[in-house]
Amino acid sequence: MSRHPEVLWAQRSDKVYLTVALPDAKDINVKCEAEGLFSFSATGLQGHPFHFTLDLYGQIQPQGCKTKAGSRNILCSIQKQHKGWWKRLLKTQEKPAPYIKVDWNNWCDEDDEQDSTSDLASDDDDATIGEDDESSEDEGMLYLPDLEKARKK
Repeated sequence: MSRHPEVLWAQRSDKVYLTVALPDAKDINVKCEAEGLFSFSATGLQGHPFHFTLDLYGQIQPQGCKTKAGSRNILCSIQKQHKGWWKRLLKTQEKPAPYIKVDWNNWCDEDDEQDSTSDLASDDDDATIGEDDESSEDEGMLYLPDLEKARKK
């Protein structure tokens, strides 16, 4: 019996990103068809087969589909046929299956896309999501002006 891994999705105007949560997956097979059919299959850690097929909201470019397998999940970048924001992930208006969820960590609203500096699932294999190239000893520290100096003024 085939199982369904958790699938998180986010979008930009030109791409849809799917993150398949399947640690140490083997025999990963992803198929993208122009009419918007996305198929995924893999074998899990204990040899269990995982499979799902999504009928996406819009058409896609099969040659623009890229997959990057990590130790914990598989990132799929799907190029949209026409640039624009989809109302939802799937063609059907019914509630999606419980294993499909919005990826709020990588979500970007239409208004925020041009301001966004996050490059989700970039084509560069060495890119890390949300990591700055610069580092300092004060990393993560919030700068606050000296309150005593502010009171004296």
